[in-house]
Amino acid sequence: MTKTETKDWTGGGGAIWKTLGASNHTAEERELNDYYATDPIAIDKLLAAEQPPRNVWECAAGGGHLAKRLREKGYNVLGTDIIQRGGVDLIADFLKCERLPLDGCCILTNPPYKYAKDFVLKALELLPVGGRCYMFLKLTFLEGKARFGEIFSRQPPRKVLVFSERVLCAKNAEFERMKEGGGSAVAYAWFVWEKGHTGDTIVQWI
Repeated sequence: MTKTETKDWTGGGGAIWKTLGASNHTAEERELNDYYATDPIAIDKLLAAEQPPRNVWECAAGGGHLAKRLREKGYNVLGTDIIQRGGVDLIADFLKCERLPLDGCCILTNPPYKYAKDFVLKALELLPVGGRCYMFLKLTFLEGKARFGEIFSRQPPRKVLVFSERVLCAKNAEFERMKEGGGSAVAYAWFVWEKGHTGDTIVQWI
């Protein structure tokens, strides 16, 4: 996929990595221009409560807002996405990946919300026992029969880190425009999975 193309997550069959081991996407489109950037303060608040592994795979990197802040904090980050928005190291469709790209890495991202369940399931498939993923999700992700049946009843998160103040998630990274419009009315949290965890989920405010 070239830098000038504008398809967002395609899913479906076929190979996925260009540099890491495979090729192209299907022609089927999911969402066109469905890009929402996350305020990097989300990383600051996460790191105050949790220390991810040093190797991080940011698998829906977009403009690189989260990846850049992690690198500033000393993390080794690989940013991938299906199109290049300026913050991507490699073009790859996460939902078609067959392996982790970095040894001992965690998976950390703000996934396209329409496909958040698929991203969580894929992360848990790829991670070894004890491996962690960090998903920036709406609190409403806790709801839903399908998510309960496919995720929460089988692999509950180890933690849900709820933001005590709203974090901006701005369409097309237009943070200033969003602030001028009154900020965010959406509540988010970091959902932290550790593959193999079977205990209760800790809810913590950050």
